[in-house]
Amino acid sequence: MIEESAVVIRCEGDFAWVEATRRSACGQCSASAACGTGVLDKLWGRRSARMKALNRAQARAGERVLIGLQETALVRGSLILYLLPIVSLLLFAIFGKAMASQWQLSGEAVSILFGIAGFLLAGILVRLFSRRIQTDPAYQPVILKRLAP
Repeated sequence: MIEESAVVIRCEGDFAWVEATRRSACGQCSASAACGTGVLDKLWGRRSARMKALNRAQARAGERVLIGLQETALVRGSLILYLLPIVSLLLFAIFGKAMASQWQLSGEAVSILFGIAGFLLAGILVRLFSRRIQTDPAYQPVILKRLAP
């Protein structure tokens, strides 16, 4: 389980809105001063992320809590969000190139059009996936415990 500390902003029934400070991985790295990502992190400053979490610890507004998310949910979501559009674009572009030779058209133009169509189709699939998992408890962050102030 991936864990992060956060502050409860408000509670809504079985859920709570929490705010966690975003950190880059370079925050703990010894080379952060010479790293491009570390420089960008300093440039953008500290940002926070708000999310809705299952409130199993019965935390109240203002309390510091530990939130967790299953690794499988993060990996699956990342694969759908990042990998599906790229793979779809490439496969559709290759298919478009093959079809262009059969239709005796300019292979590059048809390949580009098919690639764009594949990318848009993947965007629709990602949107449907995100709507489906929106209420799935396996993909929801969970408040694991209250932390000391």
